[in-house]
Amino acid sequence: MSTIYFSGSISGGREDVPVYQQMVRALTEAGHRVIAGAVASETTGSGGESLSAGDIFARDLAWIDEAARENGVLVAEVSRPSTGVGYEIGYARYRHGLRVICLYRPAYTTRCTAMVAGDPGIELIEYADGETASAIERLQQILERPRE
Repeated sequence: MSTIYFSGSISGGREDVPVYQQMVRALTEAGHRVIAGAVASETTGSGGESLSAGDIFARDLAWIDEAARENGVLVAEVSRPSTGVGYEIGYARYRHGLRVICLYRPAYTTRCTAMVAGDPGIELIEYADGETASAIERLQQILERPRE
């Protein structure tokens, strides 16, 4: 099983916390080690955590570094635009060469950002509201196959 750094919007909006929790729970139950930090926490609002920006930055990059040391994966739910999630994706891909899998619901923006959808190294799972379980199933299938 994989070590997964799970990324999702905090400052960009917290409406998807139940989606993040469902994904983190399913990945954990499947035997993956999931590093999710505050993203799946019900107590973290859109204002973020009480830590300083510098502390959050250092901690989150350390978690991505940890996933990289364990030959892990970054999984990001990108339906709600987030500069921080984009930063984490770029750091994981280009600093560490991590496998990146993004999940996206088209109902939330006009289109998935071209910087994610257009990157041939990012595996993108598109799904609709109410289809989270099938998106998780597709995510599990991708995680089970060797990286191309």
